[in-house]
Amino acid sequence: MSLSKFESMLKTNAIYFFDLVEFEEIIVHYLDAGKHALAKKAVKLGLQQHPASVDLKLLQVEIYVFEDELDKASILLKIIERLEPNNDEVFIQKATISSKQGNHKDAIELLKKALTFTEDKVDVWSLLGMEYLYLDDFNNASSTFIKCVEVDFEDYSALYNILYCFDMENKHEEAISYLNGYVEINPYCEVAWHQLGRQYFILEMFEKALASFEYAVLIDESFIGGYLEKAKTLEQLGRYKEAIDNYLITLELDDATAFVCLRVGECHEKLLNLDEAILFYKKAVHEDPLLDKGWVLLANLSFLDENYQKAAYYISKALKIEEDNFLYWRRYAEINLRLNFYEEAVTGFERCLALNDDGLEVFIGLTDVLSFLGEFNDAMNTLIKAQKVYKDVAEIEYRLAGLFFILNKEKFGFDHLIAALKIDYEYSIVLKELYPIVYDNKKLQQLLMNYKKAME
Repeated sequence: MSLSKFESMLKTNAIYFFDLVEFEEIIVHYLDAGKHALAKKAVKLGLQQHPASVDLKLLQVEIYVFEDELDKASILLKIIERLEPNNDEVFIQKATISSKQGNHKDAIELLKKALTFTEDKVDVWSLLGMEYLYLDDFNNASSTFIKCVEVDFEDYSALYNILYCFDMENKHEEAISYLNGYVEINPYCEVAWHQLGRQYFILEMFEKALASFEYAVLIDESFIGGYLEKAKTLEQLGRYKEAIDNYLITLELDDATAFVCLRVGECHEKLLNLDEAILFYKKAVHEDPLLDKGWVLLANLSFLDENYQKAAYYISKALKIEEDNFLYWRRYAEINLRLNFYEEAVTGFERCLALNDDGLEVFIGLTDVLSFLGEFNDAMNTLIKAQKVYKDVAEIEYRLAGLFFILNKEKFGFDHLIAALKIDYEYSIVLKELYPIVYDNKKLQQLLMNYKKAME
């Protein structure tokens, strides 16, 4: 009634009288609804009718703080403090101003002072806990939020903040101990069971994590987060069929998400249900076309199925989204090799090296493609770079030997060939596969024969 009367007054420019409680209710309503312009009008009219009201002045302070008019707020607070020096709200608003200015230690001291005057300590503890969080003082923050929960076991905001503090300090055992105590008092809290399961999961105690998540979804059969975590835990336990069932429950409860479709696809792939895996990977990229992992998984399955054209299409999609992932470029190179697109394969391997992927297989792959293309000097330079990372590796030494022979530098060729033979004689077959002309060299054949005899 008061609200409609107030809004009618604004429309007609008439002046109606409201008592102090009515004005407070109107202002708080507008503040809660985010209608600050109307709250300002209500405060202004309220102070005109009740100029001595401290409560209305405090609401004016709140509006000043919201609008970042901190100097005005501070001046008004000094006036209010002279009128009511023991008003807890004065110290709370002072703390809010200090916090906004980045003076979190000052804010903490002001809130501690507010605690000495207030009967409603929970709200002040909540603010105090946040100030400790701003300072990364997780110990004091968690202790403060614990007080909030002790008063109200359904203060889930405080509960989440407690667990955040434990997580930030990697105190997962302490978190488990706290949550076990919590569920003894509040056993039907699905949030607590869910968080307990999450802590067990972090510590890889998957059986206990599973039991916790099962409690969570028993308490609330529509708890999507519980089913998701339960499914992830079942995956860790290798129970992929059950994991799929739990993921599918979330699809029944809510719209499909790319994450769930991807997880279901990966479970099917683990079970070798490859057609089902592909179906869900396609659903995943349909839900989120920018999901690079979905495109890569499709590329991988197409590669295994020897459908290299499709694989090339999918890996190109992934690279358009995430071009700095060397694993994607490795797959790109492998696919293009199978398609006999050697220039593209070179690009793939070179991108890997540019992204600091110095895996031996990358150096070897690039060397072999360059050699096939007749780019022997580039192949040589690639192996020299590889040698800086990998010492005394047969795969490198035999290739260096072959390239030096091709480039008519037999002395260096023999030096590397001898070094290679000392590492792994059997691998000398690579010369026949990669450099058949070199392999037929009579001097080289004689060296191989002599070395074999010496080994017998």
